[in-house]
Amino acid sequence: MTAMSTRAKLGVVVASAVLLGTVAAGYAATAAQAPRTPPPAGGEQAVTLAPGPRLLAITDRHVSTVAATDPAGPRTVAGLECLRVYAAAGTGVCLKPETAWSYQVVVLDATLRQTRAVSVPGLPNRARVSASGRMVSWTTFVGGDSYTSSGFSTRTGILDTRTGTTVVSLEEFGITRDGRAYRNADVNYWGVTFTADDNRFYATMATGGRRYLVRGDLAARSVETLKENVECPSLSPDGTRLAFKEAVDADPAKGWRLSVLDLSSMRVTATAEVRSVDDQAAWLDNEKLAYTLRRDDGQPDVWSVPAHGSGTPALVIPGAESPSPLT
Repeated sequence: MTAMSTRAKLGVVVASAVLLGTVAAGYAATAAQAPRTPPPAGGEQAVTLAPGPRLLAITDRHVSTVAATDPAGPRTVAGLECLRVYAAAGTGVCLKPETAWSYQVVVLDATLRQTRAVSVPGLPNRARVSASGRMVSWTTFVGGDSYTSSGFSTRTGILDTRTGTTVVSLEEFGITRDGRAYRNADVNYWGVTFTADDNRFYATMATGGRRYLVRGDLAARSVETLKENVECPSLSPDGTRLAFKEAVDADPAKGWRLSVLDLSSMRVTATAEVRSVDDQAAWLDNEKLAYTLRRDDGQPDVWSVPAHGSGTPALVIPGAESPSPLT
């Protein structure tokens, strides 16, 4: 990739990020940056997605792992280039460049071997794998939808790695909003997180200038709204809570507060992280969250904070992003 083409791509991405401020555009603003340092040779043989006491992340656009007991210590970096990564139960998902201007969702086994690939439109933004390793989801930014004043929107898809069944876009699903059937051409989704049964899921749905937490049913191809102002949900390992980013004063222009929703009481608890978190947080365990924050120069770091509202944020993996525990 030439320096000129890199600058041109970054210019387009930054422009789209400004227009898509309500849908986690901060990540897209850096998605097309070129790698800053090459990975070490032979990384694929050293990096594994098998369950173990390690954390998975992206370092300089490449898949990497660190010891969970020493995440700021030595890390292993593979040659596999990804803009977003996630793994569970020995299955990984990598959103990676296909060409200079197109991207793929790639399903990986525990050895980083590609088992499936799906070409997707737009710029990669979110990725998730269900706890069993069966279900994979992704979100990208796309352009050209006539209903958007900015010209940009999102596409969110789901792949069943066991059957190969693919939902190209959740916009195909039926919607129940506030107890009534709902349809609108402007519906967008992002940030899927799966429940333990590999059928139900949570996600964010936007329509009419409002953002909702929805619960979905893959078999029924339907979603229902649960609560407003909940973005990028992430289900806790015990299935009782959702971490999410909550727009301050319900206005994304004011930033987001990393918060936790108790699903039994629907009570929201803000975490001790007061900086704006534009990410889909990952649960390191049932008590602690991991997420990406960017420095003033745009470089990422992975931080963690307790999920119960007290405590202090802590730097976990310097110079990395897209964290997930290898469970």
